[in-house]
Amino acid sequence: MSFTANNRTYSPPSQPIAVICIDGCADEYISESIAQGYMPRLEAMVKKGYRGMVRGALPSFTNVNNSAIVTGAPPAVTGICGNFFLNPETGQEVMMNSPEFRRCETLLTKAADAGRKVAFITAKEKLRTVLGDGIVERGGIVFSTEKVKEAKFETHGVDNAEEIIGKPQPEIYSGDASIYVIEAGAALVEQGKADFLYLSLTDYMQHKYAPHQQESLDFYKDMDDQIGRLLDAGCIVAATADHGMNSKNDAEGNPKVIYVQSLLHEQFGAEGISVICPITDPYVVHHGALGSLVMVHLEDPSRADEMIDFLYRQEGISEVHNREMTALKLELAPDRIGDICVLSSRDVVLGKTPADHDLSVLKGGLRSHGGRYEEMVPILLSEPLNEEYRKIALADPRNFDVFAFACNGGN
Repeated sequence: MSFTANNRTYSPPSQPIAVICIDGCADEYISESIAQGYMPRLEAMVKKGYRGMVRGALPSFTNVNNSAIVTGAPPAVTGICGNFFLNPETGQEVMMNSPEFRRCETLLTKAADAGRKVAFITAKEKLRTVLGDGIVERGGIVFSTEKVKEAKFETHGVDNAEEIIGKPQPEIYSGDASIYVIEAGAALVEQGKADFLYLSLTDYMQHKYAPHQQESLDFYKDMDDQIGRLLDAGCIVAATADHGMNSKNDAEGNPKVIYVQSLLHEQFGAEGISVICPITDPYVVHHGALGSLVMVHLEDPSRADEMIDFLYRQEGISEVHNREMTALKLELAPDRIGDICVLSSRDVVLGKTPADHDLSVLKGGLRSHGGRYEEMVPILLSEPLNEEYRKIALADPRNFDVFAFACNGGN
């Protein structure tokens, strides 16, 4: 049965559909793993189906893109413009970790209303709380790897989730936290408990390891095994990423950081200038709250032009926009961003001040995301594309089109 969400119509076939967000999966992770023989099931899947590239939402952060994916809409519609923001209604810096911040419906609840058995499984609890509302009330299942032991039928749609999966809860700072998500999805399909799934992983491994490193290859091999389970269970499988990942280190392996608030305070004085790092979330071991995009908030917005000119001249800064241009070019809600948006070069991250970031948690250097250089990500589909979606794939497809590809794009 077809359903409509946020002015898009989805017509899924009756067979199970599993959409995977491989958090932090730059395309080179797929290429390297296939080339070295670690993903035979995925290689066969995309030879039969489709593999391409899509543009994610900016900032290229987790909450922003997962919100876009489960609504099929850009951040200007969802209102989720970062993991962390300055709430203009309260003046406080807060996490966007509640559905109250989202400004539109999800396609998951619409799929449930259309009679699909929906399951939304995430690695991180923060995504369950932002995007999982309304699903359990419609008979669906929602839980996270991080808090799987807390899953109860009344609040999560399932009791004893660990028994369904057949494994105990893994450590969140591990590759197992992501593999567990796909294992859970496969188990639910195999047991007839779900037929419309969104499976969202965590990027701990991509933050820690480059595509060629053995730890990464082994992780993608484990992922391949579980994707194979979904395929064997009869699923149409689609996958994309919320963002890519790049090394942000100098030749000695030390993080290349520009502390934007310190820079502005030195040049213009500390009065009325504050910087927000929208990558900020509870998982500081991943990235130390250092990403490739920050927002500058000014008590006097008329000062923006001179600061934009100053910031643009700094080595390592690639883009600087005022509020109007940020909303236009990055498709963001103008009331949920700063007066200035700053994006960095491919190998640079942006922070507030040295005191605001603990670099000691970044063992082995820094890999991170958030800017233009992590915007392009893969899209993978187990079915060959029909004529309409071949044209879409050649135009400007987005990662938040992935459910449309899965439901409407098959041949």
